[in-house]
Amino acid sequence: MSSGTRRGPPQNLRRASQPIAEAALDAIDRKILVELQACGRITNQALAERVALSPSACLARVRRLEADGFIEGYHAHLSLERLGPSVVIFAPVSLKSQHPRDMARFEAAVAAIPEVIEAAQVSGAFDFLLKVVTRDVHAWRDLADSLIEADLGVDKITSHVLMKQSKAFAGYPL
Repeated sequence: MSSGTRRGPPQNLRRASQPIAEAALDAIDRKILVELQACGRITNQALAERVALSPSACLARVRRLEADGFIEGYHAHLSLERLGPSVVIFAPVSLKSQHPRDMARFEAAVAAIPEVIEAAQVSGAFDFLLKVVTRDVHAWRDLADSLIEADLGVDKITSHVLMKQSKAFAGYPL
């Protein structure tokens, strides 16, 4: 092979991937999604008026957006402060191994822990970022210790206590 010829990864490491398709959303679909993100309890009649459609056309679009997976569900936004004393922890987690089997085992374990309200595999200095809600710091320490002591391959957990939420999630930019 000449020095100017470039080879890709070995055949067994290549993945069959499809390019990300442009979402099949028109301006009205986007307006519907913006309104539903702002208020999931809006009536179909009010939604139809806001997006300038008849109620039947609006409902058909909402059902299509649900069927196509753009709308995954409707949820109530709860006040954590009103629910009682709690602490929110952001916890970067590093595993000893990044083998897919080990990553999947850790993901399955944290998915079963109710206090872990979000978990994301990330790139960078650690493998996962957890968002955890517990009644107090002592409960978080016990949970962190149990993650380290379990056979999940956890190498390190760092804790960052939420002091103040400066901007709450209010929906995706559309």
